[in-house]
Amino acid sequence: MVNILIAEDNPDYRNLIKIHLKRTGYQVFEAGDGTEALEILAQTPIHLLIADIMMPNMDGFELTAQIRSVNYTLPVLIISAKSQLDDKREGFKNGADDYMIKPIDMDEMLLRVEALLRRARMSEESILTVGDCTLDENTLIFSCQDTQMELRQKEFYLLHKLLSYPDKIFTRQTLMDEIWGFDSETDPRTVDVHIKRLREKLSAVNDFEIQTIRGLGYKAVINK
Repeated sequence: MVNILIAEDNPDYRNLIKIHLKRTGYQVFEAGDGTEALEILAQTPIHLLIADIMMPNMDGFELTAQIRSVNYTLPVLIISAKSQLDDKREGFKNGADDYMIKPIDMDEMLLRVEALLRRARMSEESILTVGDCTLDENTLIFSCQDTQMELRQKEFYLLHKLLSYPDKIFTRQTLMDEIWGFDSETDPRTVDVHIKRLREKLSAVNDFEIQTIRGLGYKAVINK
């Protein structure tokens, strides 16, 4: 089930949008302002946000900026009576993915929602999730609860390979061939150096561990 959050202070307009979304099969959550929307986002997995600009307490611009500041990547569709180019520019600058001017055509809104969700799914294909942790191949960023860091390229691909096949043992040479290349003249022991760095960087992460298999190589074990 796809969860969509509507942040709109006009209850009638919010209800109109909700009716059309629910008819299409989406699960809908509602917020009357940006502050309430953030509370819902903190407690519920939301796949797309539809936000008005003019709201009390926290407007749509600030809401979008707050979401992006903590690296939420969900699509954001701004709806607003503000039609000036500067308003649209402000929306996109703060991290909006699309912008519609009120009164919006509900059928067009549904098409845009579908397109935004489709693009989001395509993006997620490059994201590996293990427990509460994610590895984003597009940015080389590892995230896990309160931990987030950009890894070096070889470190990232090494960790990605191990976590993609939990409990599978990889020899140093196999990892060397797949990540450094078959024609690499680098000493396979460089894998040990990268594993050591990964362990140091991820020392606070408890969702998994990289184990050394004496005489063979390494494997990732997911902690349950």
